[in-house]
Amino acid sequence: MKSRHILSFLMVSLALVSCFEDESTLPTRKLAEITIDGSSIAKEYNIHKNDTLVIEPIVTQSNGELPLTYTWEIDQQVISTERILHYVGTTLGAFSARLIVENEDGKAFHVFALNVNSPYEYGIMVLSEDAEARPHIAFMQEPMKEGDARAFYDENSLVRNNPEQTFASHPSDIVQTTGSLIVACQGSDSEDDGAAIYFLNEKTLVVENIVETKEYKTFKPTKLFTPGESFDGGAYPVLSADGKMYSLPTYNAVLQPSHKLLSTYAQTGFVVDNEGSYNDILMWDTEVNGLVLIYNSYGPYYCGSKYLMQRDSLLNDEYYVKNFSKLRGVCTLTPVLRTPAQKKVLKQELIAIVEAPLMLQKVVIATFFWEGISGSYGKYKVLDNKGFTKAASRNYSLIDEHTPCVANATYKTMMFANGSKVMRWYYNQDNHYLEDADVLLSVGSDEAVITSLAISDDHKKTFVAFYEPSQEGKNGSVWVFDTATGTVLERYDGVCYRPVKVMWKKR
Repeated sequence: MKSRHILSFLMVSLALVSCFEDESTLPTRKLAEITIDGSSIAKEYNIHKNDTLVIEPIVTQSNGELPLTYTWEIDQQVISTERILHYVGTTLGAFSARLIVENEDGKAFHVFALNVNSPYEYGIMVLSEDAEARPHIAFMQEPMKEGDARAFYDENSLVRNNPEQTFASHPSDIVQTTGSLIVACQGSDSEDDGAAIYFLNEKTLVVENIVETKEYKTFKPTKLFTPGESFDGGAYPVLSADGKMYSLPTYNAVLQPSHKLLSTYAQTGFVVDNEGSYNDILMWDTEVNGLVLIYNSYGPYYCGSKYLMQRDSLLNDEYYVKNFSKLRGVCTLTPVLRTPAQKKVLKQELIAIVEAPLMLQKVVIATFFWEGISGSYGKYKVLDNKGFTKAASRNYSLIDEHTPCVANATYKTMMFANGSKVMRWYYNQDNHYLEDADVLLSVGSDEAVITSLAISDDHKKTFVAFYEPSQEGKNGSVWVFDTATGTVLERYDGVCYRPVKVMWKKR
């Protein structure tokens, strides 16, 4: 009986085995291995923010053409499943990235790095005003790779980075501080176009704060007295078109009339970033004809015979009466710029072109108001006043408060605009009057109007921005010329509208 059961089991097993086909003698398919051509994808990519990275990989398979799937990952996030990558860099940073290509037999990987850089890191920046008086920023960053062409971006950088923001009209000033670019706009009389001050991220130009000033109907900002290198986040003066001064605390960005600067001031002045963390702000009090100093937010102090001279002491001060009281006004206050090396050995100088009693102009070339007395703590002496005796010009119409000027300690020259001409005046030469200044450079057509000048840190290059009034569209240009010779080194025509200010944006 037991033998019968065993026989039955063997017969069933044989029947089950006969149901499977024997494939041991049939050919087997080789795997379709994927290869990503390393020459089609770089190890590292550098793009600017908002630019589009395009990568078209070359992928091959051995032993057939199976369907492929593509996965692109950046910072461990899947950002595309298309064969060709189109990626817009919206976030600054350095990211790891990889491509994964798969078929039914397996997958292949290719790892690369992506750096999304600021297109506004450093370079020439121009704030301009279009035909509708709206602000534009044109920017030309230095090339990231040797051999790349230098060119301004075509788009309005303000709008590109703030597409939902409507900016006030009539831009008037732009300054760079630690972490921010500050843009002042005067606005118009329209209810929805009031004056405003914008704080932009210095690397992205994205608006981070807006100071609106609807409660101050007469406020039209013309000049921002905000330091750059020695910026400490305090409150800084803002000059209005009516000569009144306001205060802008950058830590809360709430504008208010100045509680310290209560006079009326000329439409000129400047900020000096000194070594270390302190700064001087120089301006001109038109009510008493006095040179005013704000030192690290302390002041106002006036140039007189005593250290920290207060305004109410001026009328009885012999130094002030002799050198300032009879002056009728100021045409310009211009700092004599120093290179980083010169800052270590040269004192700060300023040039003030002022109207004198006999319809002449005088130049005031002065160093700091006071100088410390060696061996004495807290005691100062007033510096000499030799500069007050030099007649600068008999033609007081050559320069006014709005004339673009820039001076430098390397060549002892002040350059100022006169229509389409850049004039060069040797400020330290006796009997060299303003009308004796030579034409260093002529730009554009005879109708061109120069609106802004700036100079490089080493004084070798000067930037001149101008526009052609008879032209439509982008009628503004920027030329770069050799400061010593006036030779044009670079020309960028039609890159902006009417320039308000050209500057070299630092890192």
